[in-house]
Amino acid sequence: MTYEVRPVRPEEHKLAWDLGSLAFGYHEQAIPDGWAASAPGRTTLGVFDEAGRLVAKAVDREQGQWFGGRIVPVSGVAGVAVAAEQRGRGLGRLVLTSLLSGARERGAALSSLFDTTPLPYRALGWEEIGALTYHTVAARVLAEIRPDPKITLRPATEADIPAVYELYRRVARASTGLMERSGTLFAATPAQLLADYHGFTVALDGAGDLVGYASWDRGPGYDASGKLTVDDLIGATPEATRTLLAMLGGWASVAPTIVLRLGAEDPVWSLLARVDAKVASAQPWMLRVVDAPAAIAARGWPRHLSGTADLSLTDDVCPWHQGDYRFVVDGGEARLEPGGTGAIRLTPRGLAAWYAGAASPDQLRRAGFLTGGDPASDDLLRTATAGPAPTLHDYF
Repeated sequence: MTYEVRPVRPEEHKLAWDLGSLAFGYHEQAIPDGWAASAPGRTTLGVFDEAGRLVAKAVDREQGQWFGGRIVPVSGVAGVAVAAEQRGRGLGRLVLTSLLSGARERGAALSSLFDTTPLPYRALGWEEIGALTYHTVAARVLAEIRPDPKITLRPATEADIPAVYELYRRVARASTGLMERSGTLFAATPAQLLADYHGFTVALDGAGDLVGYASWDRGPGYDASGKLTVDDLIGATPEATRTLLAMLGGWASVAPTIVLRLGAEDPVWSLLARVDAKVASAQPWMLRVVDAPAAIAARGWPRHLSGTADLSLTDDVCPWHQGDYRFVVDGGEARLEPGGTGAIRLTPRGLAAWYAGAASPDQLRRAGFLTGGDPASDDLLRTATAGPAPTLHDYF
């Protein structure tokens, strides 16, 4: 059988909804008014059989993520589904390889996704590098934290939202992998953003400047089942972080469980004993390099580092960047120059893990993702992408 791979057309949006809703278990829900498979910033690619049936699909999201202090253009892959009767026939591979090619043509350098199972995505070059994790903490533990008297808390207003976004961006800039929350996919108005949560609290310092915020939802009940779920808790100062946590502790009598979305290196951990926090949920996420020269040029690099390493990239899914390159890094910039000896061989999964700083050359070598190299090149590659653990807080 031959298949046609193309963007889903407006008259086929219900086909995409039906395929996705059945695959992901929300098939009893009616299609929402105004729902579209494709919209500005997101395109659904479909696989159609000879009878015109939609038998597989995947969504390409135009987004940016922060690496080395710069926003790198990314294809966020979502909604990957294959009809039950057609699984095991390579249609997932067909739609995803087509998606990667189209993403590169529109300028994406990387691709990220949240996986329900890593196996089919690893076969295509994605690698797990982090997880979106919520932790549960007893509110009584947070109640032991004392607020800072110089910090004032109040509900956020629409006028606060630009400062909220700037504070988040300051944190994202220093991260590895956090989403850039601007552009078409993050076009909510301040009123819409505030309406998304039961509570949105800002922290102000003595000068009245916004130095922290927390966005939270209050679950039902006021007995042992009561809980508060916090998506963002960001403090620009330790005083703001401490005071926001103390506010959460104030819910202990009616919401004894606090659920916090936290990265592995969040400053909140400096005020918590990790033994007091339990993982409530952990959703792994994966990364893939779509265009190696573009990805190397787009991210930031250590300003103090200067050196070269000869890399050989193997990639049958994205063959356009296969070959030998000389990796050159100097003064915060880096590039891949065609040529070199190919002394260090990187697989697609190895390239993704190294790019994100998720594994050292030695770890990659032991996993079979890197071969060749020597202690000097290992030092260069390890230092080049050293930084915070990869973190992503926006599910898609």
